[in-house]
Amino acid sequence: MPSHRYSDVYSRVEVPLTERVWPTCRLTHAPLWVPVDLRDGNQALAEPMDPPRKRGFFELMVRMGYKEIEVGYPSASQTDYDFVRLIADTDIAPDDVTIVVFTPARRDLIERTVASIRGITNPVVIHMYTATAPTWRDVVLGHDRADLQDLIVAGGRDVVKYAGDLPNVRFEFSPEVFNLTEPDYVLTICDAMTDLWDASPDRPVILNLPATVEIATPNVYADQIEYMHRNLSRRDSVILSVHPHNDRGTGIACAELAVLAGAQRVEGCIFGNGERTGNVDIATLALNLHAQGIDPMIDFSDIDAIRRTVEYCNRIEIHPRHPYAGDLVHTAFSGTHQDAIKKGFAEHRARAVTEGRSEQQLEWRVPYLPIDPADIGRSYDAVIRVNSQSGKGGIAYLLESEYGIELPRRFQIDFARHVQKYTDGTGAEVAAGDLWEIFRRTYLSHNDNARAISLAGYDTSETAGRIRTDLTLKVDDDEVVSAHVGVGPVEALTDALAAHGIHVDVLSLHQTSVDTGNDSDALTLLEYRVGDVVRWAAGQERSVLAASMAAVVNAANTVRSATGRETADVLR
Repeated sequence: MPSHRYSDVYSRVEVPLTERVWPTCRLTHAPLWVPVDLRDGNQALAEPMDPPRKRGFFELMVRMGYKEIEVGYPSASQTDYDFVRLIADTDIAPDDVTIVVFTPARRDLIERTVASIRGITNPVVIHMYTATAPTWRDVVLGHDRADLQDLIVAGGRDVVKYAGDLPNVRFEFSPEVFNLTEPDYVLTICDAMTDLWDASPDRPVILNLPATVEIATPNVYADQIEYMHRNLSRRDSVILSVHPHNDRGTGIACAELAVLAGAQRVEGCIFGNGERTGNVDIATLALNLHAQGIDPMIDFSDIDAIRRTVEYCNRIEIHPRHPYAGDLVHTAFSGTHQDAIKKGFAEHRARAVTEGRSEQQLEWRVPYLPIDPADIGRSYDAVIRVNSQSGKGGIAYLLESEYGIELPRRFQIDFARHVQKYTDGTGAEVAAGDLWEIFRRTYLSHNDNARAISLAGYDTSETAGRIRTDLTLKVDDDEVVSAHVGVGPVEALTDALAAHGIHVDVLSLHQTSVDTGNDSDALTLLEYRVGDVVRWAAGQERSVLAASMAAVVNAANTVRSATGRETADVLR
């Protein structure tokens, strides 16, 4: 790796602060959000949005609650120009939504940009930009510092010339590649623009400071933002904005630290689409605030519907591990995680009952889930999924959530071994239906072609305070009738089996059900001992007693089958 070819940020630009305040600050409220999907995000698409997609995306952002939306680059694209005119000619933009249009600092393009907004009654921001960093000045623009400043100021004058008389229009300036521009130079240019545009508290100028190409750790960007925050003239008349990119994969951290450092406004894309590795993801930023107890002021209560619209408009799928929005972000496969989540859900529900409040009102503290999936319209169906990495907790959770079956801990341990054997053999994920089939084969039925033992009938009665149980038991092809006095049906059945040399030593019976409601079957989970080995069986019937009797019969067949195999092994 030829790392010697690259220089660190400190050798490329002065990082101005030696004493900083931002590390002591806390996020307490949402910044002003400005989605730039329709301009910056659209420029990064292999197939830019057609008019229906642009309109659908715009209407989505309005529904979500965004109050300032960058809608296009009208001087660069007829499609963008036409979309701005659509806003002027229709009512798709509510009165409280500010429309932002983007232009370079060039007279003919500024003039066309202003023409596109004529007739819009909404608040409008004209966003002018020019790259200011040394490499861009030398390699791209061919201007020194003084000449470039003159060009920018001339562009600012043209903005005033063409739009200064429009009372609903404010101005924004971006020194592109701010993070690689000399601090004194960018400060001089920004102050010149606020003077030229006569920034005031009632008509503030937006100064947007992009990390156009991310080149340093997030703390460096925060230092650069704080320097501007502390040194700008007319600070009370400036809305300080940031526009981080994600080249180093830390765009979200850059934005969060920049807000700590004094930024009031964040430009980015919903789910982070953009050139190269993308713009900062303002959906993740907003939901990060939500997870800290801060209202993000944007509605993500149906994140899957939002995702579907964004994927359709961008023709790009959201990664399954994308924060908050991905299919797998609330899913646990690991056994230890599943066990903790299962216990967390149980505690949450119990706390709701104890406090007499709904589960949605309670403080959220379920392990491994930073927010309640229900907050963003997700169900709990995919929270726990089972594969070869899973454990008893996840298996038990799935059976309980899908079938209402509550497994005792010792049964979970036994069942998990059977599931593990299946997943190791297949290498596949196991759905709830697969778990039920493994359960049924293991505990409710047998591999033998014919069941050696069955219960043909039973009856209980009470005479003189004593219980009598009459049984009709079929062992192989023989039908045996027996009467048992002074014991209940289950004990009577084990006594009858013992008389035929089949010993089922019942240790415990656990009652649950399959599904819920009046139509549910009873399910008995039977823990029993054969010699020194503890085993489990199950019985499923309409009544609890019938299910318990069936569980004993299933255990007896397992014992009989195992004894037969052992005898065959000895004979061989």
